[in-house]
Amino acid sequence: MEILTEKKNGKKGILFVDDESIILLSMKSQVKHHFGEKFKYLTAENAKEAWDLILEFEEEGNSVAVIISDWAMPGMNGDEFLRKVHKRFPSIEKVIITGFADEILLEALEKEIGLITCLKKPWDEKELITAISQAIEV
Repeated sequence: MEILTEKKNGKKGILFVDDESIILLSMKSQVKHHFGEKFKYLTAENAKEAWDLILEFEEEGNSVAVIISDWAMPGMNGDEFLRKVHKRFPSIEKVIITGFADEILLEALEKEIGLITCLKKPWDEKELITAISQAIEV
């Protein structure tokens, strides 16, 4: 007798990480307005909270497709966080957003983890949507 197990058809998520809640709300709203219910939208105000969300989301049978992370955050900066994510979940696409960008550090990060793009604050909504669209098509 064969036992059939039902495979969960997990939801794909987009995770926004920034220590400023107004930025999280704004990005989430813009992206949700464009993509609708196609994704689950997750927000975290720091790297630790984001890491815990990823693990919980994955345990539920879902997967994070894209992370949009601020660079400068208390506790752990976005570049360090994205490196950590890349080691455990290399298939998650990564976008970093920053008010300042050291081109040398940015290039090193891009080579190391396959960063999709870097958005400058204040970001342009079209650029944010384009970055996410490119990430999910990879």
